[in-house]
Amino acid sequence: MSELMERLDNLRALIQEPEFLEGKGLSNEVNIRIFCYDPKDEMAVRHFTEKLMTDQSLNCHLIEYNLYKVFLSICDDKRITDRVAGQEEKKGKQFVLDQMKRMANNMAFIGKMRYEPHEPGDVILITGVGEAFPFIRVHALLDAMQPYFSDVPVLVMYPGTFDGRYVKLFDKLTPNPYYRAFNVI
Repeated sequence: MSELMERLDNLRALIQEPEFLEGKGLSNEVNIRIFCYDPKDEMAVRHFTEKLMTDQSLNCHLIEYNLYKVFLSICDDKRITDRVAGQEEKKGKQFVLDQMKRMANNMAFIGKMRYEPHEPGDVILITGVGEAFPFIRVHALLDAMQPYFSDVPVLVMYPGTFDGRYVKLFDKLTPNPYYRAFNVI
């Protein structure tokens, strides 16, 4: 656990550096970074992000989007949150999953996440990646986010691995190609 805590402390320092905030050193790529961690460390990472979000001493402005909470908000807006269990019982898990994926698609998530104006020092912090699975896949969401957040650094807290070419959620699922992000710490 101490290695994780050291990495998280280094991450806290990194997100405040001007090079991170400005996306320098990325060869003009989009400023998307992925912090990978062992899924068994989920609670420690959640605790860290909760502390980070309330840290008044940061010289950046963190804007957290927990994908599971965004998903629930989309369901609430559609007024289906209370009906999902009954639909699953009647029509089956796959039917509900297909309906949810269509209703809570990448653009629905982006609609909940967009804000204006983007300010210097803003950092989008994406959490809840594992919680929101299988309703949203982070590699597809990041692709869809690029036109809307190209001037804001995006940091994804990812319970799995990223080898620079593929993200593998929980270190168990089929890897999905994603090449526009950079591993961090």
